[in-house]
Formats: sequence, structure tokens, C-alpha cells
Amino acid sequence: MRLSRYFLPVLRETPKEAEIVSHRLMLRAGMIRQQSAGIYSWLPLGLRVLEKIGQIVREEQNRAGALEILMPTMQPADLWRESGRYDDYGKEMLRIEDRHERQMLFGPTAEEVVTDIFRSFVKSYRDLPLNLYNIQWKFRDEVRPRFGVMRGREFLMKDAYSFDLDFEASRAAYNRMFVAYLRTFDRLGLRAIPMRADSGPIGGDMSHEFIILADTGESAVFCDRAILDLPIPPADTDFDGDLSPIVAAWTKPYAATEEKHDKAVFEALGEADRMSARGIEVGHIFHFGTKYSKAMGASVAGPDGKDTIVQMGSYGIGVSRLVGGIIEASHDDAGIIWPESVAPFKVGLVNLKPGDAVTDGAADSLYERLSKAGIDVLLDDTEASAGAKFAKMDLIGLPWQLIVGPKGLAKHEVEIKHRATGRREVMTPDEAVTRLLAV
Repeated sequence: MRLSRYFLPVLRETPKEAEIVSHRLMLRAGMIRQQSAGIYSWLPLGLRVLEKIGQIVREEQNRAGALEILMPTMQPADLWRESGRYDDYGKEMLRIEDRHERQMLFGPTAEEVVTDIFRSFVKSYRDLPLNLYNIQWKFRDEVRPRFGVMRGREFLMKDAYSFDLDFEASRAAYNRMFVAYLRTFDRLGLRAIPMRADSGPIGGDMSHEFIILADTGESAVFCDRAILDLPIPPADTDFDGDLSPIVAAWTKPYAATEEKHDKAVFEALGEADRMSARGIEVGHIFHFGTKYSKAMGASVAGPDGKDTIVQMGSYGIGVSRLVGGIIEASHDDAGIIWPESVAPFKVGLVNLKPGDAVTDGAADSLYERLSKAGIDVLLDDTEASAGAKFAKMDLIGLPWQLIVGPKGLAKHEVEIKHRATGRREVMTPDEAVTRLLAV
């Protein structure tokens, strides 16, 4: 993509409403535009990151055996009355009446809709286990939306829902999602810690929040430092096998949110092992048994032919929230530092002298070679000063910068800069292509 043809409305000044780093940098980097309190338009750069995060989430859900569907944002109120949550949910639910005076709502979550889908089509235990997920926009009318996409009213969420015949099978489904989440966040460049957590209005008796540590986090968390050194399950993990040893290893060290914090147990750890910090919730998994299936009549014929109410769980990941969370965990004074897996472009190619035939030719050649090799490249071919170009590249946080100018080309050299470390290297154009293809 050529910057001269791209829409990247970066800001020099930080908007006054931005209270935390991710909100400031997303606005300054031209990733989002606020349309109303807690509601944002996603501009081209932000949308690329959002879609890359969503794709990693999707790949790991598929790997774990979940099946993707797409449920509506607008839901009938009657389904929520069946479950008993319509009047309990409170003012966070945006209630709507259509032209036929039917009561609707903008879905804050989708347990009711997915349970209705299940009960309509699944009648036998032979069709279990089943896990359905969607990546869809949700709406919760926060009383005080703040921190940009970290606590917005409209947000993109992956929500999965498992259906199983009995508790043992549903626990296995919970474990599959637990392991899938460990892998997902690791691929996003994050160290997410599963912590015992309160289930809130979702309900259930087994629940873990996945928390990334950040000074600006809204949650107080407590954990054993040993959990930071546990290995991430590999790509060849057998999700049809017994995953309980992996889950046991990750839940053995003490890790809890403030609501589930046991001070006595925590203080029994050695002083060097205790860690109290702030954290950002990026995922939450719940097992809630028959809370929804019983209320809504979701049952199957069991092996004995008798009706059996199915066991359920739900598993959420805040896809849009993760954009802010990654920035909170990975930035410096100059701007964002994207992990390569979710960076909007891998390489920022800086042409220091547009209009110069030699420099243009070299930059265009590098752009074409890298693009044909499948690397996402943003070519700055604008007339801005060199300082402005470097500042913009640092701000938007692309992992690699490839700098092309007449002085270097006179010696058949270009420069590569690694954004995360600041390391710079001078090499030939061919060597630069080889290096960027290898990383």
C-alpha cells in the first residue's frame, strides 16, 4: 500500500478525552474515530489490526473443534424472558421496539440465541459434543464508557458456546477452550494469565478470566510468579485427548482476581513468589451447567432414550478490546510496538527523496519484491520531511522499517530498523529483502 493513496489521519496532538496510552495512541495513529460515547468507527489501519486479531482467534477456535456461525446483533426479547435474564440484566441492555411494537434488544451476549438454535436442531446425544461460536458486534450501555476501545459500549467479541451430555464432557469442553485461549493470546504476543474469577450475570460455578498485566489495568490481580514461566501448549496439541494435565498445571499456581482473592492462601506463598498487580481482562470462560438449557428446554435423547438437559459453557474474547490491550502491553514514548502477528503492515518502506529517479526506482523495486513475496508493506512515498516520516513510522508501530535514500543508494546500501529494539543495520537492497523474508 502506498501512503500517498492511503487514508491515515494521524494526529500530532493528543486529544483531551484520551485518558490511557492505548486510547491516545489509537487516536493519534489514525486507527479509530469516536462517533459517540463508547462508539467508534474503525479506520483502515485499525481495521487491519482488528481483522488480524480476529483471524488468529478464529484459527484457534477451529483448531479446538468449535464451529463458526453468525448470530444477529438484534435479538427478540422473548428469548431473554425465557431464560429469566430480560428483567435482570439492568440498564446495560439497550431495549428497542420495532415498527410492529415487538420488543427487541441489541445483544450484549448470545446465550439465549445459541440455545434456541441448539434446541431447534439437536435432538440426540449422538450429535454431541457441539461448540458454536461467532465473532460479532455486541452492545452494553456502560454508564461511563471510557478508555477508548477498552471499555466501549459497542465492541467486537468472540463468543463460543458448548453443549454436552454430562458434566464430565462439559468439563472436557471447558478444558479445550482453556488451552485454546492460552495458545490464542500467545500468538497475539501476550502473556495472558488464567485467574479464578467471579461469573457475574453470566452465571455458573466454574470461571476463569484471562488477564494481561498492565499498570493501567482496571482489575486488581494476585498470582504466584511461577505461572509466568509455564510453557504454552504447542500447535500439535491433541484437542481430542485429555487436556486436564495442562489445565491442572496452569491452575495449580495461585492466580485470582480481586473478587476471588484469598488473602490467607496468597500470603502463605513465599514473599519472592507473590505478585500483586493491575491487569486487563481479555477473555473470560464460564461453565454454567443447565442454567440456560433447563430454562429454555434444551435437551437431547440420551443413550437410554430419556430426555437429558444438556450442560453448557460460554467462552468470550474481547477482539476489539484486545487492540487496546496489546498497545497497553507493547508501546514506548514514540508510539505503538506491534507484535508481528497482528501488525497492520510488517514493513514500513520509507522513501527519503520522492521525485528522485534513483530513489523512486529502488523504493518501487523493493516494494514490488516484498509485496510479491506476501509481505504487507506500507510505502511512504509522500513529500513529508524525513523526521516526520520516521516519527509516523514509530507512532504506527510497524515491526520493521526499510529506509531508502540517495546517500545510501550511492553506496548501494539501504537501512533496516527493528521497531521493538531500535536496532539499525545497513546492507544492500538484496540483503534487506532476504532479511525481511526470513523474519
